[in-house]
Amino acid sequence: VQLQASGGGLVRPGGSLRLSCAASGSIFSIREMGWYRQAPGKQRELVAGIISSASTNYADSVKGRFTISRDSAKNTVYLQMNSLEPEDTAVYYCNADIRPTIASIPLNYWGQGTLVTVSS
Repeated sequence: VQLQASGGGLVRPGGSLRLSCAASGSIFSIREMGWYRQAPGKQRELVAGIISSASTNYADSVKGRFTISRDSAKNTVYLQMNSLEPEDTAVYYCNADIRPTIASIPLNYWGQGTLVTVSS
């Protein structure tokens, strides 16, 4: 199983970016998908998580600005980031709880990270 993240880049304060993360390989089911971030010198923190469109959670610092969604048919999770601030600068990692086969217990997987830089 692999998680491939994309969509990072350089954006000015107030701008927007959309991150994507696609899971591939042997996948029986995916329970929860999410995004974490790690800024220089700081610990990795949860940004947003999703089980379904009716079950999402966000860090207080991004509520009202970021929106997480998923396309279960494509095994893909998205993070729409609006009104970006310099404090959002970090490497963003996708994460998922995946059962590779029907006989497997859920395992936790990480993507490779994509850099988001918010700067004027």
